[in-house]
Amino acid sequence: EVQLVESGGGSVQAGGSLRLSCRASGCVNWRNPRWYRQAPGKEREFVSAIDSDGSTNYAESVKGRFTMSQDEAKATSYLQMNSLKPEDTVMYYCKARCFTISNYWGRGTRVTVSS
Repeated sequence: EVQLVESGGGSVQAGGSLRLSCRASGCVNWRNPRWYRQAPGKEREFVSAIDSDGSTNYAESVKGRFTMSQDEAKATSYLQMNSLKPEDTVMYYCKARCFTISNYWGRGTRVTVSS
């Protein structure tokens, strides 16, 4: 069974930092890690991605503040979030591709940023 498990969420004051992790288990040929986030009543939105060539992409709202990285040997992606703002308060979800063609999601981790 494939599982993606996020960790590292929590509460922080504005301007603070958090580091999210997403570890996959049972995922053969782990690739294309991504992070998304979703506020209540809104659609899930893209945050960041690492493509197959190793390049990273970010949503405009997080550029310069968030940094994504990966450890392929551990099938784990990371999202370092700095200079957090109250509007970053949402659920964060990771996604990755396994078995070459199938995408899987984690259950999410909550981030709360207080002003």
